[in-house]
Amino acid sequence: RGARSYDPREEAPSELHLLGLTVDEALPGVDKFLDASARSGRAEVRIVHGHGTGRLRLAVRAHLKGHPLVGAFRPGVAGEGGDGATVVTLV
Repeated sequence: RGARSYDPREEAPSELHLLGLTVDEALPGVDKFLDASARSGRAEVRIVHGHGTGRLRLAVRAHLKGHPLVGAFRPGVAGEGGDGATVVTLV
Protein backbone atom coordinates (compact mmCIF):
# COMPACT_ATOMS: atom_id res chain seq x y z
CA ARG A 1 0.00 0.00 0.00
CA GLY A 2 1.20 3.50 -0.85
CA ALA A 3 1.36 6.22 1.75
CA ARG A 4 -1.44 8.74 1.54
CA SER A 5 -0.57 12.38 2.01
CA TYR A 6 -2.44 14.13 4.79
CA ASP A 7 -4.24 17.39 4.16
CA PRO A 8 -5.77 18.75 7.39
CA ARG A 9 -8.24 20.83 5.37
CA GLU A 10 -9.96 17.57 4.44
CA GLU A 11 -11.06 17.31 8.06
CA ALA A 12 -13.29 20.40 7.94
CA PRO A 13 -15.66 21.37 5.14
CA SER A 14 -15.37 24.84 3.66
CA GLU A 15 -19.00 25.68 4.26
CA LEU A 16 -21.75 25.12 6.79
CA HIS A 17 -25.42 24.83 5.79
CA LEU A 18 -27.92 26.05 8.37
CA LEU A 19 -31.03 26.03 6.19
CA GLY A 20 -34.09 24.89 8.13
CA LEU A 21 -32.50 25.31 11.56
CA THR A 22 -33.65 27.62 14.34
CA VAL A 23 -31.24 30.15 15.83
CA ASP A 24 -30.88 27.98 18.96
CA GLU A 25 -30.02 24.94 16.84
CA ALA A 26 -27.68 26.83 14.51
CA LEU A 27 -25.35 28.80 16.77
CA PRO A 28 -23.68 25.85 18.57
CA GLY A 29 -23.00 24.36 15.14
CA VAL A 30 -21.44 27.62 14.00
CA ASP A 31 -19.00 27.50 16.93
CA LYS A 32 -18.03 23.88 16.21
CA PHE A 33 -17.62 24.66 12.51
CA LEU A 34 -15.41 27.69 13.15
CA ASP A 35 -13.28 25.76 15.64
CA ALA A 36 -12.77 22.83 13.27
CA SER A 37 -12.06 25.18 10.36
CA ALA A 38 -9.48 27.16 12.32
CA ARG A 39 -7.77 23.97 13.55
CA SER A 40 -7.58 22.66 10.00
CA GLY A 41 -5.87 25.82 8.80
CA ARG A 42 -8.65 27.26 6.68
CA ALA A 43 -8.38 30.99 6.04
CA GLU A 44 -11.93 31.52 4.80
CA VAL A 45 -15.23 29.66 5.14
CA ARG A 46 -18.84 30.21 4.14
CA ILE A 47 -21.93 29.91 6.30
CA VAL A 48 -25.14 29.39 4.32
CA HIS A 49 -28.17 30.57 6.30
CA GLY A 50 -30.57 31.42 3.49
CA HIS A 51 -32.75 34.47 3.07
CA GLY A 52 -36.02 33.55 4.80
CA THR A 53 -37.18 36.06 7.40
CA GLY A 54 -33.60 37.21 8.02
CA ARG A 55 -33.67 36.16 11.67
CA LEU A 56 -31.04 33.45 11.24
CA ARG A 57 -28.80 35.71 9.12
CA LEU A 58 -28.95 38.46 11.74
CA ALA A 59 -28.30 36.04 14.60
CA VAL A 60 -25.33 34.42 12.84
CA ARG A 61 -23.75 37.78 11.99
CA ALA A 62 -24.32 39.09 15.52
CA HIS A 63 -22.69 35.90 16.85
CA LEU A 64 -19.66 36.41 14.59
CA LYS A 65 -19.04 39.95 15.90
CA GLY A 66 -16.26 39.71 18.46
CA HIS A 67 -15.89 35.94 18.01
CA PRO A 68 -12.26 35.09 18.88
CA LEU A 69 -11.71 33.03 15.70
CA VAL A 70 -13.25 35.57 13.30
CA GLY A 71 -11.08 38.24 11.73
CA ALA A 72 -13.81 39.60 9.46
CA PHE A 73 -17.02 38.61 7.72
CA ARG A 74 -19.13 39.86 4.85
CA PRO A 75 -22.26 38.96 2.93
CA GLY A 76 -21.71 36.62 0.02
CA VAL A 77 -21.50 38.07 -3.47
CA ALA A 78 -22.98 36.61 -6.66
CA GLY A 79 -21.79 33.03 -6.91
CA GLU A 80 -21.36 32.76 -3.12
CA GLY A 81 -25.03 32.79 -2.18
CA GLY A 82 -25.52 36.54 -2.01
CA ASP A 83 -27.05 37.78 1.25
CA GLY A 84 -28.18 34.22 1.96
CA ALA A 85 -24.60 33.39 2.94
CA THR A 86 -21.89 34.93 5.07
CA VAL A 87 -18.22 34.60 4.15
CA VAL A 88 -15.95 34.48 7.19
CA THR A 89 -12.21 35.24 7.32
CA LEU A 90 -10.58 33.35 10.18
CA VAL A 91 -7.70 34.65 12.29
